[in-house]
Amino acid sequence: MDKHWLKSYPPGVPHTVNPEAFRSLNHLLENAFKSNAKRPFSVCMDRWMTYGELDDLSTALGAWLQNKGLAPGARVALMMPNLPQFAVSMAAILRAGYTCVNVNPLYTARELEHQLKDSGAEAIIILENFAHTLEEVIDRTQLKHVVLASMGDLMGFWYGAWLSFAVRHLAKMVPAYRLTLVPGRSVTTLNRCLAEGAKMALKPAAVNLDSMAFLQYTGGTTGLSKGAVLTHRNIVAAVLQSEAWFAPALGRIGDPSKLNLIAALPLYHIFALNLCMLTIRLGAHLTLIPNPRDFTKFVEVLKKRPFHMLPAVNTLFNALLQHPQFKTLDFSNLCVSQAGGMAASEGTAKHWLETTGCPMVEGWGMSETCAMGTNNPVDTPKFSGTIGLPLPGIDIAIKDESGNSLPIGSSGEICIRGPNVMPGYYQQPQENANAFTSDGFLRTGDVGIMDDRGYTRIVDRIKDMILVSGFNVFPSELENVISLCEGVLECAAIGIPDAKQGEAIKVFIVRSSPTLSESDVLRYCEANLTGYKRPKHIEFRDELPKSNVGKILRRQLRTEK
Repeated sequence: MDKHWLKSYPPGVPHTVNPEAFRSLNHLLENAFKSNAKRPFSVCMDRWMTYGELDDLSTALGAWLQNKGLAPGARVALMMPNLPQFAVSMAAILRAGYTCVNVNPLYTARELEHQLKDSGAEAIIILENFAHTLEEVIDRTQLKHVVLASMGDLMGFWYGAWLSFAVRHLAKMVPAYRLTLVPGRSVTTLNRCLAEGAKMALKPAAVNLDSMAFLQYTGGTTGLSKGAVLTHRNIVAAVLQSEAWFAPALGRIGDPSKLNLIAALPLYHIFALNLCMLTIRLGAHLTLIPNPRDFTKFVEVLKKRPFHMLPAVNTLFNALLQHPQFKTLDFSNLCVSQAGGMAASEGTAKHWLETTGCPMVEGWGMSETCAMGTNNPVDTPKFSGTIGLPLPGIDIAIKDESGNSLPIGSSGEICIRGPNVMPGYYQQPQENANAFTSDGFLRTGDVGIMDDRGYTRIVDRIKDMILVSGFNVFPSELENVISLCEGVLECAAIGIPDAKQGEAIKVFIVRSSPTLSESDVLRYCEANLTGYKRPKHIEFRDELPKSNVGKILRRQLRTEK
């Protein structure tokens, strides 16, 4: 195909990448750990971890997991916020030869149960703050081993002990739980696993570039979350693509170990996961932000040392701009302000540039593409309003409903092909048949137009997916859950424009009981849906618009004035 976008590439950015330079993602990780052993890898609450420590700790935990007799490729869930324990656990799972299943720590019991059962996870590494949710569902899963981490683990003996005590007993952030021991199930603290594993040997994992590295859960056309199979090849390619694309900006710093990348987005999300892997590849270091919604503490952390790359969704950029102390920071070292996960606002981008002097660079991608598929050049002087150019080794085609490629300037579905694109959804043959075109392009559900320079602009969405602060929400999942609320006859969910979140969820409900109130529905949603999936607007109606075969017409609801 004609890759006319290559003419718009910045000087020095390669047209392709070669994931075959590594035998596996583990090969990439272990090379970085050894060559950067004495360099800092992360800082969290002023506690530093070196690459050497990450190497040793993940080796011990990986050996402990192997000692539990899990078969090669077994799925191990990871339910952890942005703490040092995340990277240690993730690296351990991969190095032991298993598949890492990232789980949103804020999931409700219903959501957690689905992901554990669908993935067939046999072990989970979980922060104790969320163990009460696991307690509700564990007996209905295949879990054989639970590794319980506390907030203070890996934070030093005295400070760590104090932090865990404060979180449990002063802040009361650890709800009571009881994980009953039954035959065939172990429950072990992370510190004990590390101590026992340090006496064991980590056996080389029998993995290659085509082995499954992650099951990254995302929405599907049925509304139930699907596990996107991300292979070692996919992740290695995505890391090399990011390294090549950001080099013109980050290269200005010189020594990569001086680079400070801010991890405020949750590491279980593909956007931040890619950032973590890029950091390791560069030998740079991450500043971990466990709670980015505490903007005062967030700004205090940014004030402590130079920072060079800040990835965020539009709502996070905007929230920082609103904080009175943010403008007092030193932005002279900021090289990349990477926007993604949701549409970037031109108003926010303009304000950001005025405040920081560093333009917001918007990109686009999906869990299925290991985060970025397209991005604007990092040397761009201003916000472009497009999602940029395909990254090295990626093909973008604008196609019609039959899978035929359309001419430049035509509106059609954005389809993507490349070494970073998943091979398919886990155990979902019908979804996979629908997801790919005959020539191997992934259908994204986004409608766009590519211009003669290779820049693409998104103009619509084919799928009914709602995008709330960078998170995919599928209406059918919400409708399935809300329909079980007592007093609901039928319902429909749509996304409506929202200045803060990009889109907000609005639910239309036909009542079977006239006493059902908005507060009743909100309480039910709070118990059954994680925060970003809860409706912000509820409207009761006598009936919903339907097709002649009885299908609720969400599009008509979206276009109503």
